[in-house]
Amino acid sequence: MVEKDRDRALLIVDSLREAGDYDIHVIGEQTGLARRISERDPDIVLIDIANPSRDTLEELTLASSPLDRPVAMFVDRSEAGLTKAAIEAGVSAYVVDGLRAERLKPVIDAAVTRFHVFRQMRTELATTRRALEERKVIDRAKGLLMKARGIDEGEAYALLRRTAMDQGRRVADVAEALVTAAGLLS
Repeated sequence: MVEKDRDRALLIVDSLREAGDYDIHVIGEQTGLARRISERDPDIVLIDIANPSRDTLEELTLASSPLDRPVAMFVDRSEAGLTKAAIEAGVSAYVVDGLRAERLKPVIDAAVTRFHVFRQMRTELATTRRALEERKVIDRAKGLLMKARGIDEGEAYALLRRTAMDQGRRVADVAEALVTAAGLLS
């Protein structure tokens, strides 16, 4: 938890202990936030700030990049554009009007759930992008085989697949090697 006011930090720690069995570490200074969070490697980060600044959000981006953990930020007030900047920095829950003990557990649950949903979406997006790139490479390799051997698309794919099976490699890897070799020869 990031909270520079010691008394407020103690109240939050007490609220967290009432809400569940948490191993809590309080960071009292916002400077070096990325390093301090990285050293602790927490499951979730709670930040309580009266009025966040762009510098704090920049530190948070460094601290949570590449969005490794849920972050819940509690602020008393927010300037225009800071909510968007906070979400882009990796904040899973951005709560304006401060932290209240009775809202702590539901906000933590929401931040964790939202983090996992977005992590799953990022993973699916990366997998889809990789599959599209592999498809492009396979299509280019098929085109090269069709031109070089005078065969149709089905035969070109069958040749790629057979070669991949014979070599114990993936079709995309064989296609990548063929495209790379063709690039060197031309």
